[in-house]
Amino acid sequence: MNILAIDSSGLPATAAFVREDRVTAVFTVNNKLTHSQTLLPMIDEMKKIAGLSATDLDAVAVAKGPGSFTGLRIGSATAKGIAQALDLPIVEVSSLEAMAFALHGTDRLICPMMDARRGQVYTGLYRFEKEKLVCMTEPFACPVEEVVEKINAAGLPVMFTGDGFPVYREKIRNLVTVDYLEALPFQNRQNAAALGILAIGYLKEGRTVRADLHAPEYLRLSQAERERAEKEKAERKDREC
Repeated sequence: MNILAIDSSGLPATAAFVREDRVTAVFTVNNKLTHSQTLLPMIDEMKKIAGLSATDLDAVAVAKGPGSFTGLRIGSATAKGIAQALDLPIVEVSSLEAMAFALHGTDRLICPMMDARRGQVYTGLYRFEKEKLVCMTEPFACPVEEVVEKINAAGLPVMFTGDGFPVYREKIRNLVTVDYLEALPFQNRQNAAALGILAIGYLKEGRTVRADLHAPEYLRLSQAERERAEKEKAERKDREC
């Protein structure tokens, strides 16, 4: 099995070609360029260097969310375009689950945390049981205090990862009551190689969707949608008065 894996849900743009037994190529850029500028050139360059052709692929894996609204749209559009052109299925992988999977081998509770702005994070809780990643808490958006409360209630040593942790590091330090660690720089951001290896298992289980049916999962409304809802609410209130 050969999979092209794409993750543009966060600050880095990352893509990889993976097989069951190895990572053939991985390309990650975290230089503040927009993902629309970097993603396709990265994939094209990897394909040339790795000596792969379109016919070598069995599926396209993509981070389905949560994460940056713009980043998710770019990643999804890229994955759908490639999958439709090559008549391939799409493997959808949770952005947070892929980040947790990159910490394979730890016996700690894992808390991937992405900065969701507006005082919130996208997060969830995971742990490995007999080398299998288990989701303890489904992905959700919340204030950081809420997820730390869940961590304290679990009473287990925890490892934090993701770009949300540095944003709230001091607050977490003051709130957390269990032993904690922060993942190292080579582990604490999105990594398409980890997402791709996780997707191999999904592909074996038949957990795929047609390209035309794929859509990102945002977990909450975009800023434009929130502003529109607030405007409509204000207009309704004015009419009632």
